[in-house]
Amino acid sequence: MTAMPDTLLDLLDRLAHKLEQDASRCSELGLNQPVPLVRGRLLQTVGSLHLYEFFLPSDVVLGVDLSATLLLGEEAEPTEGIVLLQEGQRLILQTFDAIGEVVESATLVPDVSGLALAASSRLIEMNKTGGSYTLGPAERLLPLIEAGQSGQHAVLEALTPTSVLTPLWHGDLVLRRQTLATLVIELLRGNKRILLISPDHRGADAITLLIARAMKAAGLTFKSWLSRYELAIGTDSGGIPLPELGFEAQMHQFYAKSRSDKAVLRKKYERFRELTPLLAYKAQKQKDLDEVRLLEWRLLTHLSELQAKIKEIATTLTDYEQLPIWKRLSMQAVGKNVESLREYLLIYERQSAGLRKEIDIAKERINELIPEAAVPKDIKPEFAELKEEVIRLGGTKKIRELLAAQENTNRQAFVQNRRVIVTTAARVTVDPLFSRVRFDVLIADEAPRIRTPFLLAAAGLVRERIILSGDLREVTPEGPWNLAADSLIAG
Repeated sequence: MTAMPDTLLDLLDRLAHKLEQDASRCSELGLNQPVPLVRGRLLQTVGSLHLYEFFLPSDVVLGVDLSATLLLGEEAEPTEGIVLLQEGQRLILQTFDAIGEVVESATLVPDVSGLALAASSRLIEMNKTGGSYTLGPAERLLPLIEAGQSGQHAVLEALTPTSVLTPLWHGDLVLRRQTLATLVIELLRGNKRILLISPDHRGADAITLLIARAMKAAGLTFKSWLSRYELAIGTDSGGIPLPELGFEAQMHQFYAKSRSDKAVLRKKYERFRELTPLLAYKAQKQKDLDEVRLLEWRLLTHLSELQAKIKEIATTLTDYEQLPIWKRLSMQAVGKNVESLREYLLIYERQSAGLRKEIDIAKERINELIPEAAVPKDIKPEFAELKEEVIRLGGTKKIRELLAAQENTNRQAFVQNRRVIVTTAARVTVDPLFSRVRFDVLIADEAPRIRTPFLLAAAGLVRERIILSGDLREVTPEGPWNLAADSLIAG
């Protein structure tokens, strides 16, 4: 048994130093030696991740969440992957590149030292930048780890649950997980963000399904709130779409919808740009048409006035000899005699002829403008709808910015929108994403099987409460909580 440090920061420093030693010893212990793999096949593909099954030699044991490089031959590019499961000789590997439906053989180069160094770096970061981590809840784990060093079950059983640390020790796995599912529902109704860690991916799949069923029974939207960080390796879902709860699947679906929405927006914007000059042209032609029609009306009015005058003069000339002498004298007094009336008649007829030519020109122009100004009946409501959408989105400049923006799959923002994240403790420790997100509550399923560095790294991400669940019979001096073990990440 190794003496416990007085403070959490001292413990983090000791564990980080021990992990650095583990990393330096990996080569001499042969932990990074290449491993031959055979009979590989693709199990599933979700987004940019791929799940492969391989078989390895019987004497090889690989750790969960171990990063590795997969060599496929001299002509093929190597790809990176993560070990999710080893059951005997069967290996489940999550890769970032597709390597075919069937892979006859490959070579796996594990990076045990990389795992140790990544875990060490996280603990050092927690130690040096304590202000960005909330280490108060993690401090409460020190007595538990100290008791676990010597296997003092009585001390662990006597721990009183508090608002910060809640131990749930029970020998029945089903009962423990049902209790956790109930607690998750209560925490969600209290608007808490939950990080749930498990020692392995089988356990993570199982607790994810159990929580999903509980959320469904409680009427909660489990597909939106619950996320399984890695690709699921389980096949028995019991009516729950486990693959749809995967973080990668949810993010892929979200960004696929985003790309679809952007394509629709681009189509609408291009149609708006197409209709805008067209309708502006039609509006200008309509304005020209209105002006020509107004001119035609004025010409017709003037012609009507001239025709009235011509008719009046013609009537006067016809009846002139029959007019009384006094009326003829009065007409002559104002210059209206037969000769002048005939001159007026010629003038008015010439003016009428000129007006008729102008009216014919106007009519011809009107006939040209009518089709040019005509707007199909379905275009106006379409343009009105497009214009309303443009205004709602902030104008054409804002739309151009939206369309020009590069689509970056912001995993951090997406994680922060999930209410419950389920993963393994090792993934929380070594994945840089988790160094930037914080949670309200940590739930450690099967906590006695989680190694101390990983448990503390996860505990440093929560602000309020830690819930530990497990079987106390698994807490032994030689177990995962042993600080004096030959390796803190393997064995």
